[in-house]
Amino acid sequence: MAKVKYSDKFKTKVILEVLKEEKTLAEIASIYAVHKTSIRDWKKVFLENIQLAINPAKGISKYREKIKQKDSEKDELYKQIGKLTSQLDWAKKKSREVGFDI
Repeated sequence: MAKVKYSDKFKTKVILEVLKEEKTLAEIASIYAVHKTSIRDWKKVFLENIQLAINPAKGISKYREKIKQKDSEKDELYKQIGKLTSQLDWAKKKSREVGFDI
């Protein structure tokens, strides 16, 4: 069975309908032609991430830490590349000095 892609706008509409608690989950699933499990999953993700709507800085700070870590890793890799490049250049120079051309 092909997996149906729903827009964020559609999912939001369905989730808000669920949160109103005026209809049962089965009724909402029937109205919008969406499986109950999908609606439950959307609601779960929504509730887990609602704090980002209330306090976006909290989510941003989490990603800032990840960015700092990735930048640090990148800097370390550039240092290693520089060191290895220097070693390769030195090895090429020494090999030419002894008559072995790379």
